[in-house]
Amino acid sequence: MTAAARARTVLDLLAGWVPRQRWYAGKGGGTPELARLGGLLLTDDGGSHLSPPGVDVLFVRATTPDGVAVTYQVPLTFRPTPVPELEHALLGTYDDAAYGERWVYDGPHDPAYVRALLRLLADEGEAWSGEGAALGRARAVQPPGGWAVDPGAPAKVLGGEQSNTSIVVDAAGERPVIMKIFRVLAGGDNPDVVVQTALAAAGSTRVARPAAWVEGWWPDPGGKTPAHGHLVYACEFLPGSRDAWREATEAVAAGRPFTEQARGLGAATAEVHTTLATALPSRPVDRAALDALADGLLARVDWAVRAVRALEPFTDAARTAADLVRYVGSARDLQQIHGDYHLGQVLHSASRGWILLDFEGEPLRPLSERTAPDLALRDVAGMLRSFDYAARHATVGVDPNDARAVAAQAWASACREAFLDGYAAGGGDDPRRREVLLRALELDKALYEVVYETRNRPTWVQIPLGAVRRLLVA
Repeated sequence: MTAAARARTVLDLLAGWVPRQRWYAGKGGGTPELARLGGLLLTDDGGSHLSPPGVDVLFVRATTPDGVAVTYQVPLTFRPTPVPELEHALLGTYDDAAYGERWVYDGPHDPAYVRALLRLLADEGEAWSGEGAALGRARAVQPPGGWAVDPGAPAKVLGGEQSNTSIVVDAAGERPVIMKIFRVLAGGDNPDVVVQTALAAAGSTRVARPAAWVEGWWPDPGGKTPAHGHLVYACEFLPGSRDAWREATEAVAAGRPFTEQARGLGAATAEVHTTLATALPSRPVDRAALDALADGLLARVDWAVRAVRALEPFTDAARTAADLVRYVGSARDLQQIHGDYHLGQVLHSASRGWILLDFEGEPLRPLSERTAPDLALRDVAGMLRSFDYAARHATVGVDPNDARAVAAQAWASACREAFLDGYAAGGGDDPRRREVLLRALELDKALYEVVYETRNRPTWVQIPLGAVRRLLVA
C-alpha cells in the first residue's frame, strides 16, 4: 500500500480513481470535481467481515472544468483489514472517525457486493439510502419468465468492458446469468433493458432472455424530483458462446474469409430490426424528420471537428454529405434500433446462432437520443464500420500499398457485401438502395470513432480517419 492510496474521505479516494476507469465518460475534459449525491446501502449476510457501511452504492456527480456533469453509480465495499485476493480492486484506505482505518474496494470485484446484489434480485427486494429515501432508493424486478440465482454462487467480473461493468454468475445446476452494472446514470428507462425485454416478449431468440433488473431513484441536481432509471440488468448467460469480434479478427489473422458468417449476421440483424419495428413504436419518415436527421448529422460534424483538429480538412465535404440527407426521396420508417452496433455486440452460440447484446446505444449520446426511433440503417452502418476495424486493426501504421493493408481492404470489402446481401435476403430493405443515407451514417459513425480513439486509443485513430477520407475523397 503506497502513501498515495491513503485519503481523508471516500470522495478523496474516488477523485484519483474514477477518472482512470474505462467507464469514465469525461476523458479529455480535465480534472473533474466530484460530489456525492446519495446512494444505497445493501446487506451481505455471507459473513464477509465488512465494516460499516459494508456495501455502499454511491451516486457520484463528476463535473469537468467545461461544465459537463455526469452521474455515476459506484458500488464500494468497506473492510477493517486488507483482503489480499482483492488487491487488484483496492481503491485505498481512509480513517473513519467512528470505525478507524477502512479498506475500500471496487464493489463488483468483491463477493460481498455480488451476494448482496443477488439477494436483492432473488427477493425482488428494495434498498434505501441510510440518509433517507430522497437520497436514494431502489427495487428489484423479475419479469414474466425471469429467475433468481443463488446469492452464494461463484461470480467473476468480465474484462474489457468500457462503459459498464459485467459480472457472470454461474451456479451449478442453475441457469447462469450475466449482471450488467450501469456505471453512467441518466434519468429514463435504459434501452438495454427495454429493448431486450420487448424482443424476448415478442419471441425473438436473437437476444439473451431477461432474468431480472434493478431500477432506482437518485437525486437530480437539475430537477425538482429524483431521477429514475435502471441500475442493474441481469440476463441469460450463454456458456461457450464467442463474440463476433474475436471470430472475425481470428479469421483476419489466419487469412480466412468471413463472408459466410457476415451473410448470416446480416440476416440476423434484419430479423431483429423486423421484430423491433412491430414490438416497439415506429413512425414514418417525413420531410421534417429528414431535416432533423440532417441537422443532427451536421451537429456531429461540428462537434467532431472541434474535438479533433485532424478533421478540419474534411469539414466542408462532411457537411455537404450530411446536408444531402435533406433531399433523399424516401426512407424506411424510423424505429427502435440497437444504436451502437458492432462485432463486439454480437455472440455466436452453437445452439442459437447469432445473439445480439448491449442495446444501450452510443454511451456519449444523451439517453433521449438513444431511446428515440431512428433509421435501421444506422445499425447497418455501425456493423460495416466494425468490419473495417476488424480488418485493419492489425495493420495500423502499415503503408497502404503494403500487401497486408491491401489484403485487409479486400477482406473488409468482401464482408461488407456479404453482410448487405444477408440483410436484404433476411427481409431488410437493401441498404445499397439508400446510398446517400448509408454514406452519411457511416461518416457519422466514423467521426464519432475519431473522437473516441483520440481520447482513449490514439494509436488506432488512423482507422476511422482513413474511413473518413475514403467516404469523402473520391
